[in-house]
Amino acid sequence: MAEKPTRTDWNAAAAKEVRGKDLTWHTPEGIAVQPLYTAQDTADLDPGLPGFAPFTRGPYASMYTGRPWTIRQYAGFSTAEESNAFYRRNLAAGQKGLSVAFDLATHRGYDSDHPRVVGDVGKAGVAIDTVEDMKILFDGIPLDQMSVSMTMNGAVIPILAFFIVAGEEQGVAQAQLDGTIQNDILKEFMVRNTYIYPPEPSMRIVSDIIAYTSANMPKFNSISISGYHMHEAGATAVQELAFTIADGKEYARRAMASGLDIDAFAGRLSFFFGIGMNFFMEVAKLRAARTLWWRVMDGLGAKDERSKMLRTHCQTSGVSLQEQDPYNNVIRTTVEALAATLGGTQSLHTNALDEAIALPTDFSARIARNTQIVLAEETGITRVVDPLGGSYYVEALTQMLVDDAWKIIEEVDAAGGMTAYVATGKPKAAIEEAAAARQARVDKGEDAIVGVNKYRLAETELLETLEVDNHAVREAQIARLKRVRGTRDEAKCQAALLALTAAAQNPARPEPVEGLPFSSSSGEDKNGASTSSVQAGLEKNLLAKAVEAARARATLGEISDAMEAAFGRYATTPTPVQGIYGSAHEFDTRWAQVVDGVEAVGRRLGRRPRVLIAKMGQDGHDRGANVVASAFNDMGFDVVSGPLFQTPEETVVLALENNADVVGASSLAAGHKTLIPELVKGLREAGRGDIKVIAGGVIPPQDYDYLRDAGVQGIYGPGSNIVECAADVLRLLGHNMPPANV
Repeated sequence: MAEKPTRTDWNAAAAKEVRGKDLTWHTPEGIAVQPLYTAQDTADLDPGLPGFAPFTRGPYASMYTGRPWTIRQYAGFSTAEESNAFYRRNLAAGQKGLSVAFDLATHRGYDSDHPRVVGDVGKAGVAIDTVEDMKILFDGIPLDQMSVSMTMNGAVIPILAFFIVAGEEQGVAQAQLDGTIQNDILKEFMVRNTYIYPPEPSMRIVSDIIAYTSANMPKFNSISISGYHMHEAGATAVQELAFTIADGKEYARRAMASGLDIDAFAGRLSFFFGIGMNFFMEVAKLRAARTLWWRVMDGLGAKDERSKMLRTHCQTSGVSLQEQDPYNNVIRTTVEALAATLGGTQSLHTNALDEAIALPTDFSARIARNTQIVLAEETGITRVVDPLGGSYYVEALTQMLVDDAWKIIEEVDAAGGMTAYVATGKPKAAIEEAAAARQARVDKGEDAIVGVNKYRLAETELLETLEVDNHAVREAQIARLKRVRGTRDEAKCQAALLALTAAAQNPARPEPVEGLPFSSSSGEDKNGASTSSVQAGLEKNLLAKAVEAARARATLGEISDAMEAAFGRYATTPTPVQGIYGSAHEFDTRWAQVVDGVEAVGRRLGRRPRVLIAKMGQDGHDRGANVVASAFNDMGFDVVSGPLFQTPEETVVLALENNADVVGASSLAAGHKTLIPELVKGLREAGRGDIKVIAGGVIPPQDYDYLRDAGVQGIYGPGSNIVECAADVLRLLGHNMPPANV
């Protein structure tokens, strides 16, 4: 009998077949992935069993064999009435839970009649100004039977208060409310930027919500710690893991410092991860996350094993969706959904194929939802718990992610925790560096995207897109606001708002209390004792005070302003990273042509050509803007990154003050048809119609002519090559730029 082949034998055979080529794959995470994994790579690894510590193989023993994951779709647009109708259609078609998307005015704590949100109302989510809007949103949807997930961080206090009061007026007690509020403010300071208040008072809000829900809402998850937005901002899997778990640790520590017993609230903490196209990396990421959280909670002193279980919601990647050849997005979402389920997610949202350019239509939403239903009911993956468990590659990769992420978590701890670490700017810079490196690889064709930088069609069929009439929505919201303000008890409302401000100015310092156990829905703890001690600690609780204000029909903007009176409003200006994009193109001919062109224009102007990167409206997603700013800076442009959340009028002033040659308006949240024409108009009225206005981001091709007619001279949608964008800008500035590939 021939001897069994060894690893050495395989190495020799493979080397011969590939003529000595190194088959090791160096991932963006810095992990060296071998082309083959065997038992010897996992000899020292023991992932355990599903339902048992460290929960690597799943938080529950039976996992999907007992109950499949919860099918969710993130939805909300236009008015509460339109969103409610959409929810009802989806629920009738098989969706099991609701995930609410709010518009950007709501996220940032502004009522729809505020002058700063003219272009934002109803565009990227549903506008919620009062309890009355929230009641309409859930009309006919029993809140004692429906799990509701709400993506809200900045205006989390008024939104959760409205939800509670809407439930009450539907006849549903707080203890019956089921779902999740995101309430993850730390990641907002890193990537998404929909904050309102400075970091420390923002952390107070998080702690107060955890305290209130622990006492009154035992079925409700008080926080969803979100790696998803880090993923979308460009974070590697290691960065997403490390920063998300470190965020969770910080929230747990703050809750404990406010007087809560860890086992009273830990079971209501949940996590939210993004799932991208690196299939096995994403599977391993979810397994590693459970291991890391178990380690963190054990270290914090949790006694109940349920406290150490990581509860996970996932969403397929928005960044992986492409405008070009858009039906490929169905395939991408399916692959990502499969990775999430094989990784053991407990609920899942699948993106629609058209979300790279617009809000989803009913047609695209149905395909996205059915993707999950097919996986759950036709593939057989729910028949076996953790079917990839024991894979040499998956087990080895899981451990590598655990080890690498833990090193970063230790660095965070050494800095004094995640709040202090965020203040250093290190996590934001690290994610932006990863995003710039990724874009450079895509632009160079090193990372293939089918239909974008490989196998690109000569022409792409335009998709029918959903467009919201922003003006009509805003007018309707303003009319409802007037009715609410005109019919409420004004004295009672103002008294409640003053009480909220006072509570914000004078936080309570409670003694440690036990709180409610996970399984209880009553006002007694696990020993049957009264929770009056918990209630006593809520006298100055911000959510408790906001609930009273909501009952008195205070608006979202008024509740936000009441806290702003004590906390102030936080503002920041982006500082893009440098050198990452340029180093990746060091020996690229086309890059060299662009750099030479920038120098030529600079000689003609007597200074470097100056580009203002503008973020108008209340959209805080700044990955695209920062990557473009970083790349243009490396090319030699003088780049001015404007503050976030600018109005067109403020952007005009900034362009004039900086003597900009070009204003690049970054758009993601569908405000381009409102805000960018106003910018062009403002520059012309200021006598500076010579300043070139270009637009980039999520802009449907159907809108290009509209923007060109308004005076926009360059439009660069998703999938645009940044080097070619820069070449086009040079042509706009009068440079005779040679065509590509010449």
